[in-house]
Amino acid sequence: MSNSQVQVAIVQASPILFDKQSALDKIVSMTREAAGKGASLVVFPEVFVPGYPRGLSFGARVGSRTTEGRRDWQRYWESAIDVPGTDTEMLGELAKELGVYLVIGVVERDQESSRGTLFNSMIYLGPDGKLLGKHRKLVPTGSERLLWGQGDGSTLTVIDTPFGRIGGLICWENYMPLARTAMYAQGIDIYIAPTADARETWQSTIRHIACEGRCFVLSSNQYATKSSYPADLAHHSDIENDDDVLSNGGSAIVGPLGNYVAPPLYNEEGILIATLDLSEVIQSRFDFDVVGHYSRPDVFQLIVNDKKQVNVQRSE
Repeated sequence: MSNSQVQVAIVQASPILFDKQSALDKIVSMTREAAGKGASLVVFPEVFVPGYPRGLSFGARVGSRTTEGRRDWQRYWESAIDVPGTDTEMLGELAKELGVYLVIGVVERDQESSRGTLFNSMIYLGPDGKLLGKHRKLVPTGSERLLWGQGDGSTLTVIDTPFGRIGGLICWENYMPLARTAMYAQGIDIYIAPTADARETWQSTIRHIACEGRCFVLSSNQYATKSSYPADLAHHSDIENDDDVLSNGGSAIVGPLGNYVAPPLYNEEGILIATLDLSEVIQSRFDFDVVGHYSRPDVFQLIVNDKKQVNVQRSE
């Protein structure tokens, strides 16, 4: 494999919902499998730890919440992780042992204020075992806003690697053109788009991003069934009438001209493996560079506030 090439792996799976250990165990086993197949970069889906609670209401309606729903949410909070923390240290050791970059969607527990807020985050771990960075979803979608807080511009993270610059946005953040532009402006080569969206329209989105950003796009989704939901959830009845398959996947890898490198995987767990040739990124920008020669800064400008936002500041 030449210096411009890298083998990557996209994991499509799900843990037992609200069971952090189930998620961590699956990360260990599936990362080992991917690394055994030669992958240097392994990507897991949106909030893989401890799962995406598709279909659950947490007892919330406009104007009211139930006591039982609050208990379900406490269970979700307890199965979240601290970033950094003992769980990220363990995952870092895994990345170091296998010599891979790991990108994982997690539910992150806020450590900086009241500890009462959760974030939908994406963490980056390096082959040296270090936590290289994280991204917090800027705008949770729809009912997700009851579960997760909003990230800020300080985590629009891009990481330098020997095979190019990696970074990305989570699920429907990728419909935010200004957020995408902020990522492109950092010279992103491999754009990571974990998601919970299994619809055909998502495929149009990731192919558009690849064409627009002239980058590889790696999209990872969960394959989730009712059997992954604990039966003792207070509001388990929310999914009673849903299909047995709650998310059928659609994980895929797209090249910088919008063509599939690995077509969408549906209706099963699995790992997509592909070899990316980063020279294709350079070639693709010959006729289009969205933040370079195809931009018009005399007409359009984007201001990005990349400062961390805080509610309370204490004097020295």
